[in-house]
Parts: sequence; C-alpha cells; structure tokens
Amino acid sequence: MKIKFLIVLLTLLGVNAYAQRITETLKSKKLNASREIQIILPKNYEERKDEKFPLLVVLDADNLIAPIAADIRYGANFDENPDFIILGINQAKNNDRVYDSEFEDIGIPSVNGAAFFEFLGMEVVPYIESKYRVQPFRAILGHGITAAFLNAYLYKETSYFNAYISMSPAFAFDMENQVANRLAAHKSNIFYYLSSTEGDLKTDKDKVKILDTNIKTKKKDNVNYMLDYYPNGNHYSYVTQAMPAAINFIFKGYSKINKDEFDNKIIVLEKGHTDYLMQRYETAEKNFGFAPKIRLSDFEAIEAAIIKNGNYEDLPGLARLADKAYPNTMLGAYHLALYEEKMEDWGRAEKAYMKAFGLEPVRNLTKNMMIERAEYYKGKLREHAKNRKNRKNNTEVIEETPTESETPSETSETQE
Repeated sequence: MKIKFLIVLLTLLGVNAYAQRITETLKSKKLNASREIQIILPKNYEERKDEKFPLLVVLDADNLIAPIAADIRYGANFDENPDFIILGINQAKNNDRVYDSEFEDIGIPSVNGAAFFEFLGMEVVPYIESKYRVQPFRAILGHGITAAFLNAYLYKETSYFNAYISMSPAFAFDMENQVANRLAAHKSNIFYYLSSTEGDLKTDKDKVKILDTNIKTKKKDNVNYMLDYYPNGNHYSYVTQAMPAAINFIFKGYSKINKDEFDNKIIVLEKGHTDYLMQRYETAEKNFGFAPKIRLSDFEAIEAAIIKNGNYEDLPGLARLADKAYPNTMLGAYHLALYEEKMEDWGRAEKAYMKAFGLEPVRNLTKNMMIERAEYYKGKLREHAKNRKNRKNNTEVIEETPTESETPSETSETQE
C-alpha cells in the first residue's frame, strides 16, 4: 500500500510540476446542467507559441487523468510521443458516468447517452479547439462503460476521433459486431487500441474476443488495430500498463531514430538514406495529420550512415532538407561542404565551409570548426597549386635538355 501511495503521489506531483492544470465548470445546453472539466496543457505551452498539439479526451477523468497525463508527459520528455492538450471529463459526481454511458437495447446511445454524446462533440471539444492551439488530431480514452461508450463516435459517417483507446470495455448490445462494421466502413486513417485483463468480467472478456476476431476479419489498411491482454492485472491496476502501450502503438512512427532502427534499417542501406529520412516524416504526416520538425539527431544519424556506406551522392539532398528544416543555420552548408570534401574538390569545400561559418551554429557544429575546415582546404589548395607548379617546371626542364641520342654533335661523331 505504501508503494502504491508513493506512485500516485509522484504521479500527481509530476503532472503539477511541469504542466498547467485548469479546472472549469461549463454550463451545457445539451445536458441542461453544468459539468466540470479538467484541462492539462503541455509543458511551457505559453512559450511554444508556434506549436500546435493533438487533443486527448479522457473520460472518467476524476480517476484517470493524473496517471494518463504522467504517461504522456514522460514519453514527450524523451520525444517518444507528442505532447497533448488533455481534456478530462469528470464523471464521478452524481453517478454521471453511468447516465452518460447509457445505451438503448438497439445499441445506440439512449436519451442521457445521446445528450452526453452531443455535449462532448458539439460543446466541449469545439470550445477547447477554439481556445487552445490544437492539431487536427483527436484521441479519446475510456475505461469500463466509458470505454464502450466512446465507440459511439465511430457510428458517425465520418469518425469524430482519429484514435480510440478502449480499456476493458463493457459493451452494449451488439457492439462487438457493430464496432467492427463501422471500422471497416471508414476510409480515413483510424487507430484503435483495445485491451482487457484477466480481472475483467467473463461476459466482457468474451465480447472483446469476438470484437477482436471481427476486426481482424474485416480489417482494412487504413485501420491500425491492436489488442493487448494483461493476464496478471485486475480491472483497475493494469490501466497504468495499458496507457503507455496504447500511446506507443498509436505513435509508433513519431519518435526519433533509435539505435535499433539505425542498426537494422538505416546502416544496412547501401544508398537512399536521405529518401529514408524524408519518407519517415512524410509517413508521420500521413498517419497523424502532422509531424515534428526533422530532429537534429536524425540528421546526424543519416549523415553517419551516408559516410559509413560511402553514399556521398545523398549529401546534397540532405543539405537541401536541412536548409528547409533549419534555415539560417550552418547545417545545410555543412552537409554540402562535406560532399565537396568527399569529392576532393578543395575549392568548393573551402567556399562551402566559409559559407557555413557565416551562419548560425547548430547541433555540435561551431564557427571554430567551420573556419578550421575552411583553412585546412585552403591549405590543400595552396599545396595542390604548388605541386602543380613544380610538376610544370620539371616538365619544362626535361623538354629543354636534349638527351644524348638527340645531341647533333654526338650523332655526327658516331657517323664518322
């Protein structure tokens, strides 16, 4: 119990330490009542004025928002996933979660469920998106009956959310069939993470298994699906394991290049390293609707692979990519200088390093480094010119000195 208390305490302290947390009470026309929400903004949100962030809606926020926010922030600190604007809907008061998640026998939200459905989609989310800098990427998360309820947003012709995290859902009537049908009907890119544990009710576990089979049978390429089963957890405790697993699954292509990717996918390429980097970020843009700026560490990884494989023809393309991502810095000029260096064009190398010297330092590149490289290749040019002059002089001396066989007097004496 002491350990569990310490984890919860550290989680709460972690969230409050580096994120702005706001609690508001909204008066809803759809619910004809007031409802409390929580908003957790990314670290240094006010200072990051040029950035937008995806939105994560957390149902059952009274209990779930703290550990989930901690997971999000931890991954974001290491650039494993994006930072989110987190919108939590408090539902513990007055047994709201039960009324909010009501479904009719035919498998659609009831009067109360329909009101909450519209409250979330037509009032709260638009309010947050009008007030904060939100990317066009929405995710929703729930547990138990709220994990089942979130599937109702798949029933719309166009999915309201890009990603669904459904943990131990207690499905309403026929939902194990309808969810699979709706996923198959959508044409947009959707992420769907489903999880259950040994501690769930047998009826709920059985329906999860049926849904899993149905999704796999009808799955299309635009549906990114994963089922996780936790044999050792109970209905509540395993949530802290499922949440980071869900985020890692959804944002698999978001993180920076790691050692495993470098060793097994990049360094083994003979060529096309710059194309690999471009495609990696283009895929992220396609999957999420946004992508981070190409990381400096990723430029460094691709540069190392190019040099290791002697794939120097990729360096000019890498230079153009760097100029686009980091204009006014020396990164692009440095890659171009490196190319000229490898091509043994000392003059162009010297000019490129001098150009880099006049730009802003970045990464581990410094002005001292650039001027030293420029001076080195300036010396190489002088040495090359000197050697060329010496070779020319030697050639002239040889041409002006006749050989013995070519001396007229010696030829005449021999004939006599």
